[in-house]
Order: sequence, then C-alpha cells, then structure tokens
Amino acid sequence: MTYRRWFVVGVGFAVVGALVAAFAIFYGNFSPRGYVQDHYHRATGQDIGRDAIAYTSDKAPSQVAKDVTDAWQPADQYVDGSGVYLRYDDDSVVILPVATGSVILLERLGTAYPRYHSTVGNHWGWGRGSTVRGGGPGAGK
Repeated sequence: MTYRRWFVVGVGFAVVGALVAAFAIFYGNFSPRGYVQDHYHRATGQDIGRDAIAYTSDKAPSQVAKDVTDAWQPADQYVDGSGVYLRYDDDSVVILPVATGSVILLERLGTAYPRYHSTVGNHWGWGRGSTVRGGGPGAGK
C-alpha cells in the first residue's frame, strides 16, 4: 500500500513539473528583461556597447512604459521629456523616444546608474537606501 502512495505522489510531482516547464516555454522569461525581450524587436544597431541592449517599438515611450510596468512593477521610475527610466532590482529599462516610436534599453544597474544619474539623480531611489553595491557587511567601505 505504501508503494502505491509514493507512486501517486511521484506522478503528482511529475505532472506539476511538466506544467511549470510548459508554462516557462510558452510564456518566456519571468523578469522585466524577459518581458522586453519577448515583446519588442531587437535593434543591435542601437546598442550602447555591450552594456545597454536595444529593442524598438512603434509605440510611444509612455505606452511602452505602461505595458512594461503593467507586467512588472518597477522599484522606482522617473519620467521627463527625455524618456521613461524604470529601475528594477537588478536591471534598468530605459525607454527613449525616436521618430518611429521608442527605443528600449535594457541594462544592469551597475552600468545604468552612472550612465543615467545626471538625469534621474535621486529619483531612482539611490539616496533612499538603495545602492549599486548592495548591502551587507562592509557595504560602503
């Protein structure tokens, strides 16, 4: 009797694992970066070095920002005439206007912070406990 119970439990785990794998395959990455990669067109010619990876959309920056933030709530955001700047835990999503819509730049915070600090300043939360270095023993030393 106990062998049958363990068999049923094992089959249950296998079914759950198969469902999770199928969901991952059909719905893509589970991050803001993955959302942008899955929903916008890659634009290698607009990359900024190897740090900021570019995508494009024919939508205005405000609409792209709404789509991205509806899917993934940012930790902080800043909007001005130059674009929309979204800060997540590890990434930034910067949406800039171009003549045909928007260019969307994905970049790690370690390189995004120095690049956009003159625009976002403390609006991204850098002065409110968030740091590029992270916390823990020796932080800030």
